Formats: sequence, structure tokens, C-alpha cells
Amino acid sequence: QVQLVESGGGLVQPGGSLRLSCTASRSMFSMGWYRQAPGKQRELVATMSSDGNTNYLNSVKGRFTISRDNAKKTVYLQMNSVKPEDTAVYYCNADDASYLPTRYWGRGTQVTVSS
Repeated sequence: QVQLVESGGGLVQPGGSLRLSCTASRSMFSMGWYRQAPGKQRELVATMSSDGNTNYLNSVKGRFTISRDNAKKTVYLQMNSVKPEDTAVYYCNADDASYLPTRYWGRGTQVTVSS
């Protein structure tokens, strides 16, 4: 079993910045972030594979940046120029392989964008 420990959520004003972190209990092929707002489906925000390939939600491109420290088994999400519509519970995600992976989830961290 893999544990994912998230940190960094909170309240931020529109236009502000926030950084989320997630550390896995062992090395994973792909790590990233999903989010779920009230009444909406969970959606992919950003993911990064161990070889550096990234994937972003269109609405966060140019504002959010995903990065990884493979030695620390940690993925980061730098969130800049946040908007009220970024308000959601953000879940860390990790896949243990590129083919037929087992997917793991963190418990989630609340991000609220409000003045």
C-alpha cells in the first residue's frame, strides 16, 4: 500500500499564490493533482511522469506549474494568479506504472480562493 501525504492548502485571495506538496511512501511512475469542486466531477489539474512529461488542465495552463523531486518522492503544484473558480478539494494522485497501473489517492486538501 502506498501512502500519499498532502500539505499546503488553505485560503488565498484572488490573484494570489499557493503551493501544494505531496509525498509518496515509495517511488511512483506518475504523480499529480486532481480537484473536485462541490457538485462537480473530479478533474485532472496536472500530472507529471517520472521522465518529466506533463499534462495540464487547459484552464490552469500558464498559471499552475507542476514539478517533482524524485529523490524526495514529492510532487509540487505551484498555483499562481488563482481565481475563485480554482476553489476545490485538491487530491494528490500517483500511479505506480505506465501500463496497467495501480492508482493511489491522497485524502485531499481544501483550497479556497476568496477575498
